[in-house]
Amino acid sequence: MSRHLHTCTLCEATCGIAVTVDGDRVVEVRGDADDVFSRGYICPKATALADLHHDPDRLRRPLVRDGRGWREAGWAEALDLAGERLRAIRRAHGNDAIGVYQGNPSVHNLGLVTYGQLLFRNLGTRNLYSATSVDQLPHMLAALLMFGHQLLMPVPDIDRCDLFVCLGGNPAVSNGSIMTAPNVRARLRAIRRRGGRVVVIDPRRTETAALADEHLFIRPGTDALLLMSMVNVLFAEGLVADRPLLRGVDAVRTASAGFTPEATAGATGVEPGQVRALARALATAERAVVYGRVGVCTQEFGGLAAWLLVVVNALTGHLDTPGGSMFTSPAIDPLGLLARFGHGGGFGRYRSRVSDLPEFGGELPVAALAEEIETPGRRQIRALITSAGNPVLSTPNGPRLERALSKLDCMISIDPYLNETTRYADVILPPTGPLERPHYEIALAMYSVRNVAKFAPAVFDRGADQRHDWEICVELASRLFRLAGLFGGLVGLLGRRLPPQRLLDLALRAGRSGLTMRKLRAAPHGVDLGPLQPRLPGRLRTPDRRVDLAPATFLDDVPRLRARLDRPPGDLVLIGRRQLRSNNSWMHNSERLVKGKPRCTLLVHPDDAAARGRSDGQVGTVTTRAGSVDLPVELTDSIMRGVVSLPHGWGHHRPGVRLTIATAHPGASLNDLTDEQRVDPLTGTSALSGVPVTLAPAGR
Repeated sequence: MSRHLHTCTLCEATCGIAVTVDGDRVVEVRGDADDVFSRGYICPKATALADLHHDPDRLRRPLVRDGRGWREAGWAEALDLAGERLRAIRRAHGNDAIGVYQGNPSVHNLGLVTYGQLLFRNLGTRNLYSATSVDQLPHMLAALLMFGHQLLMPVPDIDRCDLFVCLGGNPAVSNGSIMTAPNVRARLRAIRRRGGRVVVIDPRRTETAALADEHLFIRPGTDALLLMSMVNVLFAEGLVADRPLLRGVDAVRTASAGFTPEATAGATGVEPGQVRALARALATAERAVVYGRVGVCTQEFGGLAAWLLVVVNALTGHLDTPGGSMFTSPAIDPLGLLARFGHGGGFGRYRSRVSDLPEFGGELPVAALAEEIETPGRRQIRALITSAGNPVLSTPNGPRLERALSKLDCMISIDPYLNETTRYADVILPPTGPLERPHYEIALAMYSVRNVAKFAPAVFDRGADQRHDWEICVELASRLFRLAGLFGGLVGLLGRRLPPQRLLDLALRAGRSGLTMRKLRAAPHGVDLGPLQPRLPGRLRTPDRRVDLAPATFLDDVPRLRARLDRPPGDLVLIGRRQLRSNNSWMHNSERLVKGKPRCTLLVHPDDAAARGRSDGQVGTVTTRAGSVDLPVELTDSIMRGVVSLPHGWGHHRPGVRLTIATAHPGASLNDLTDEQRVDPLTGTSALSGVPVTLAPAGR
């Protein structure tokens, strides 16, 4: 037996792992006690890497659709077929006839971050989509407009803060999100041990709230109102810090007029006294930070909420200060690399064809994907490439997207499974698994709560009949760009001469850390580059090197938020929830993660259930404009009255998938209920939180 050090790539925590193998078998996966960042911590998902590696349902060879069924094919045949069909569609209908969808695992994958983007970003199509617009787009827009680059998202310096305020996130379960932080539970406990305080504001008393000093219920979709009322208090009580790097303070003061805690309480459900106390605490604490995540982004005011998070941290003096909201110093800085290729980000440079939703970072909101396939005309999507994503379960109104996918002329999927989305493909090109490829965190190092660097060699060599993601992308690109002659040849040459590890070495040498691949290989537990340090104004990419606190894009949307004050609360609304033993839609084929009592239940407050004739364990029918699902009701007072909660990523009952364990634990898909027509009109982000629902006995 042998022991190999690697990194778990299943979530943003990037925990170091020690993998014991016997021949080609994984015997054990444990935390690496000497990892410079995670210090031996792992969550249950890491141990399931063994299940993923040995999963008999995981594809090792390409599948090609043969009539109504599938057959295995050689790589040359599958890639030639994919290239031929995509070229034919582009020739007949133009570049925009090809769409692309990329899922979240793309950012955890060195090959997709490099050669994957080289392929997808050079297709010349405006129809690029990703999980960004059902996740963090509002944070990225705030970064672009306030700091000058879409990747400049500050992170909480959680290890040094004394007051940690969390909105719309559950980092004890997610292990951090845009806050790469292994063992968040220990980090939150450490805040309290050093005399600090943790406050969670959420419609549900989450696992993170259980670790906090205080939990406040808030009605879904009203975070922007709460934050604006805190801004109002800061100005009214003279609590605004004097920061010369801030531009637009007076405009923010004007925008916050009228949003008093008393004015917003009816909408948010948060008492005025609690708002005032929290604003004062943030303004007077030496080291404090407000952190918000998916629940803040995926709502009708996601853009304003993400903006106001930065505003509150800035006005209280906690932007770019130890213990506050800070920028990282990664060994490889993507900002500089992207700038060399002209990729600084952009917003609203063009809009979707049907619903007129804005482009962001070269992508359109995924809420528009189904209609862009269904609606005839110029730029209609006729072919789709999916990579590392399962949008049928991960994006709003999955059933409508299913119907749209069935109408495509061609679909190519880079994916290791025949799942709810890839079952509509013509060709499935399966990449190697996490233990079969080397790893370095390029993207997530930008959002780490401590500056670290680590290279992890592959635990297993890839088989002769396997391909890495980047190899698949290079081969596809060489076929797609065949008519481009020189470019296609260059792509093939790059892939042969510059594999991702070589690109990584070049990028390290271009940085200021002094690291090289040789040095990283000599430090298998990683290299600690130290705590976060103040980076402003040098880190800013704005023309005057100041923080634009009041971009016109956000100020122009404030009247819409003001109108929300007069809207009465809805009867019953739906929110999602994360689970520690789940990973979006794709780790449900591991028995160790899905065993036990069913976890895909509808959380309902006892009073709401009684009013609708439901008791604990009974099946209820949840209905929205988009559809309905039946699932067990779980009564709990941990959920706010007027709110129900369903976990994300389930719904494995669809025919035609090859997921033996997942289909035995199908659950119901949250995105069979979410509505693709509910978006934040400012950003185009899907409003997945606060969807109006009805709950009735099953069958009615």
